[in-house]
Amino acid sequence: MKARSIRAFLQKEPVLSIALVLACISLFFVPPSMGYIDYIDWKTLGCLFALMLVVAGFRKMYLFTKLSTILLRYAHTPRQVSMILVGVTFFSSMLVTNDVALITFVPLTIVVFSLCKETRPILFTVILQTVAANVGSSLTPVGNPQNLFIYSYYHIGLGDFFLTMFPYVFSGGVLVGLLLLFIPKVSQSFTLQVQETPSIAKGKLIRYTLLFLVSLAAVFDFVSWPVAVLIVVVASEKLLLKDVDYSLLLTFVGFFVFVGNIGHLKQVTDSLTRLLEKREFFVSLLASQIISNVPATLLLAQFTGNATELLKGVNAGGCGTLIASMASVISFKIFAHYEAKRTILYLVFFTIVNILFVLLFLFIHLFW
Repeated sequence: MKARSIRAFLQKEPVLSIALVLACISLFFVPPSMGYIDYIDWKTLGCLFALMLVVAGFRKMYLFTKLSTILLRYAHTPRQVSMILVGVTFFSSMLVTNDVALITFVPLTIVVFSLCKETRPILFTVILQTVAANVGSSLTPVGNPQNLFIYSYYHIGLGDFFLTMFPYVFSGGVLVGLLLLFIPKVSQSFTLQVQETPSIAKGKLIRYTLLFLVSLAAVFDFVSWPVAVLIVVVASEKLLLKDVDYSLLLTFVGFFVFVGNIGHLKQVTDSLTRLLEKREFFVSLLASQIISNVPATLLLAQFTGNATELLKGVNAGGCGTLIASMASVISFKIFAHYEAKRTILYLVFFTIVNILFVLLFLFIHLFW
């Protein structure tokens, strides 16, 4: 029974498991001490926690679903439905993270097309939503966990951050739009039906909008992050605390400990520093394909001062393999639960589409 529980945990939280194992191994090289506290970027963890709590409040109000259903009323063909669902995923990921965008809108995609009795576009739409979330979230410091860490760790200016990522996000958005043309424009049996959502209480909407602004203010250092976290926790509904992704926070802690201990091993640090020199983009892109872009960011940031190249590399690296971004795993699991028989087909199309985006980003990096 115990072995089965461990196996289930490893399957459910593979990245967290790796982070904890690596952290434990590193203890043998650098014995535990109070110095471990300095390894952890508390601001990143605090801001991430506050944002997740506020977004959980928005999701409980069905705010994102409500906005989507309003937009869907203007759709008359399967392609238009896909365009709206992919578009809202692309733009919302810039503010509520790629993970949350996919958790919210991929199930909605499956429900909407199922109600319309037109299920053929689901597979390709979910794939494009996944890419759209990974690309769109790259534009802002709060779009994904690695951006929040890089923004805080390197103290990048907000304008510089946007200018760095804009060419990748803009070109990626254009490619997503072109790929949407492969969704059938017309269907004989298509009749749009959307589920009704509960009305949104204005008081709650105002409260969580203000809390979201407080969280953003902490990210951009307009408000002290401990104060912001305290305000968000006190003002939020306590039931929302269970909706926070604590495994992601623990994953950060595990990698902070591992990387902090590795930093004491001169031979390792010298090797990684030499490896990264003038190759930050390519090394971070490749590392993301193997260990996912969040762990790659936490590991490589300690050995390079070139924030711009690392930022571009790990975000471009979110496309590629299924594990390059853990957000991609989320949408894959949702689709697999809906239609397990077509998971191989999903992976084939997912890989082809993601290779296109990696090639696009390589072209931009080399020739922009």
